[in-house]
Order: sequence, then C-alpha cells, then structure tokens
Amino acid sequence: MNKATSRAPILICSNVSRWFKGVHALKNVSVTINEQEIFGLVGPNGSGKTTLVNAVTGFYPPQEGNITFEGRKLDNLKPHRIARRGIARTFQNVALFRGMSVLDNILLGRHIFMNPNPLASLFYWWWAQGEEIDHRRKVEAVIDLLQLESVRDEHVDVIPLGLQKRVELARALCAEPRLLILDEPMAGMNQEEKEYMVRFILDAQEELGLTILIIEHHMDVVTAICERILVLNNGAAIAEGPAREAIADPQVVEAYIGKARDAA
Repeated sequence: MNKATSRAPILICSNVSRWFKGVHALKNVSVTINEQEIFGLVGPNGSGKTTLVNAVTGFYPPQEGNITFEGRKLDNLKPHRIARRGIARTFQNVALFRGMSVLDNILLGRHIFMNPNPLASLFYWWWAQGEEIDHRRKVEAVIDLLQLESVRDEHVDVIPLGLQKRVELARALCAEPRLLILDEPMAGMNQEEKEYMVRFILDAQEELGLTILIIEHHMDVVTAICERILVLNNGAAIAEGPAREAIADPQVVEAYIGKARDAA
C-alpha cells in the first residue's frame, strides 16, 4: 500500500466548482490529501490551481461541492476562521509588510492567537507579559529552524527574494498550522535558492509533522518532494497519483506542450 494513502485523510475536496461570471474556473474537482503528506498541485497557467487554494482558504468559497478539514466542513467560513482551524498559506507573490523588519513580519504570524485587551495592556507586567514571552519563544524556534537569525533585524525590503520567501514561510509556520499551503514558493528563484527552499520545506515538514499542499511549476521540485500530485487543466482534474506517473500521463503532456502535429 502507498505510504501516503495509508494515512488518515486531513483535507477532502468533493466536486468543487467555482466560476467568475462566464469563466468556469473549477469544474467538479475532487481530491483527498492525507496527514503528513506533501501533495503537489500542478498545471499550466490559468488551470485553476490558485482558485482551488482560494476555495480551501475561504477567499473564494466553492459555489458547488464541499470542503472538509479534519472531518469538519469549511463551507462559507471566513479566511481568519479557517486559519484558526489550522490552515496557513503563503502567496504566489511575496506578501510581506514593507518597511518592517524580518522579525516583525514573522511575529505577525501569531496574530490568530492574540486577543487584544486594554486591561491586559494596562496591567502588562501581571497579565500580558507571559503571553508575549510565549509568542516570542515560538517565533524564535521558527527563526532557528529556517536559519533566519542573521537577518532578523533587517528590513524585508532589502533582503534577497529567496530570503523574503523564507520569511513568508516562517510567518506561516508561526500560525502553527496542521495544513500548510505553499503557492509557488520557488517562483523567481535561482537554482541555489530553490535547493535551500526545498531543504527548509522538508525540515519543517519533518520537525513539525505538517501536511503540505504545494503549487509549483518546477517539475524537478515536484518529483523530488511530492508523494502524490493532482494535475489541473482548464479548471478540471486530468491526472492524479504518484508524481512521476501523473506527469507522464498523455493528457498532462498534451496540456503542457500541445498535441504533436501530424507529419506533413
């Protein structure tokens, strides 16, 4: 039995559809992701990958079908409530707060656990200090895990893209997710930066026991770290299974490079 399929399901998308006016972005897509699995979501540009992630995270809920996480439906929940359920994500384009330090950006990952209270601020030493120390302790552990100590006080504006992506990963990890969604974490990176990011993703998955859903265009990354993948094209699922087998599917090859022309 495949190691991934022997684990309990953590995320189940059943016949998910989503459209925007005349564009049918997702067409009855179903997928099951299992605990502590690294699962890949691939397909050409515009195939519906980010739309599916946005449906899972509540930005654009499905108009048909349903999504369950750890046995509980996510339908119509707001993104912040889904985050509190244990789902965190990074974005295709770096979404850090410019003008703020690396440390401050990472600390923002703890916001879902914070409950602002005027009385707590007034009686900081007796009330809020312990909570702040606990948040700091968890952030420091993530900084150590992703080796960001040397840039912790730098503004995110001035560090290289590879490090910015790592900061965004750190911020997501500080939300203590059980499902981590990475939307093109290698985009714009050179080969060395990609290798570093793969290493840190694998380290985080092993250290924290995460389930990871990763959208990625770099097939070398997909085949190296993903146990299974789902391939989308024009909003529909065209292949699913072990990474190398799914990528070799004739429908997938056609989706990426088109049909071979008949010889003249």
